[in-house]
Amino acid sequence: MVLIEFLAANAPWAWIIAGLILLSLELVVPGGYLLWLGIAGLITGLVVLFQPIAWPFQWLMFGVLALVAIVLWTRWSRSRPRQSDRPYLNRRGDSFVGHEAVLEQPIAGGFGRLTLGDTIWRISGPDLPAGQRIRIVGSEGAVLLVEAI
Repeated sequence: MVLIEFLAANAPWAWIIAGLILLSLELVVPGGYLLWLGIAGLITGLVVLFQPIAWPFQWLMFGVLALVAIVLWTRWSRSRPRQSDRPYLNRRGDSFVGHEAVLEQPIAGGFGRLTLGDTIWRISGPDLPAGQRIRIVGSEGAVLLVEAI
């Protein structure tokens, strides 16, 4: 009971301290969500410092601020294109689009095999004889799509 009375009397500072604790925890526990909770706590504390508000409305303000901040951050971060020094890391087939090669084995029934580097790839395209020059035009999973040149 004494703690509740103490927090009620010092509500702005309780929110500000809670916000600072959440911001400090963000340094230890990565993820980004504690950052927005900490900022919501600081804003709630500053608002309550200048405009006294009942406890239920303080919690409502904190919840709404935190939820809005997290939703806006998530939308913004997902809409940004991610820069990578290895853009084809998990899409190796896409890295061969535009390459030209000579078929060592014919394409029969729409499928064949092609050696690129140290890997034998399954290829898909029109039936072509061995020795035909081809260009890789796309990929579908582990299958390279080819066309005759």
